[in-house]
Formats: sequence, C-alpha cells, structure tokens
Amino acid sequence: MQFLMNLVVAVQLISALVIIGLVLLQQGKGADMGASFGAGASGTLFGATGSANALSRATAIAATVFFVCTLALAHFATSRPSATEAEGLLAGKPAASAAAASAPVTGAAAIPGAAPVAAPASEASKP
Repeated sequence: MQFLMNLVVAVQLISALVIIGLVLLQQGKGADMGASFGAGASGTLFGATGSANALSRATAIAATVFFVCTLALAHFATSRPSATEAEGLLAGKPAASAAAASAPVTGAAAIPGAAPVAAPASEASKP
C-alpha cells in the first residue's frame, strides 16, 4: 500500500511540473491580435492555431492526471486499515500495551513530557 501511495505522489509531482511548463509555453489571449498582423506566429511548428490546440489538450490531460492523483491520495489518507493490516500492526505489541494505548488519557498525563503531579491534600487532613 505504501508503494502505491509513493507512486501516486510521484505521478502527481510530475504532472504538476508538466502543467507548470505547459502553462508557461502557452501564449496569452492578447497574442492572437499580433499574430493576425503577421507577427511570425504562422511560421511556428504547429501553425497559427495548431500550437494553442495541442498545448491546451496537453494541459487538460495533465490537469486531469493531477486531479485523479489528488483524489487517490485523499482516499488513501482517509481509508482505514483492513483487519489484516491492523493485526500486522498490533502483532509486535503485547496485549496490555495495546489496551492501554486505546484508553483515553486525561489530566497532566495527556500533555507530552509532563511529569505526574500528586493530588493536593484536602482541607480536612490539615492540622
């Protein structure tokens, strides 16, 4: 399961970098007006409008991959371990410590690193 999660994170990272590159390669909306007056856009590799369509399609595909990876990571983060995974996690722990770990902790013991404090004496026990 950890391998699959690492793979999804790697694919998401690569798709994010591809989206950044594709967005930076695209021309803005104002560049179309300059191309219509012969600014040299018709001499590009894809032609006057071919590059916009190819880059737009590639950006949409990369964005879809990124979105699917994000949904998969959200699913992995919120899914609970199956019974066999939970048994494997508890196999190394003694039964008493597993029960103690599931019990709620209140008071000063709930604060990490806090030393236990003795309860104050009541007024009746004072001379």
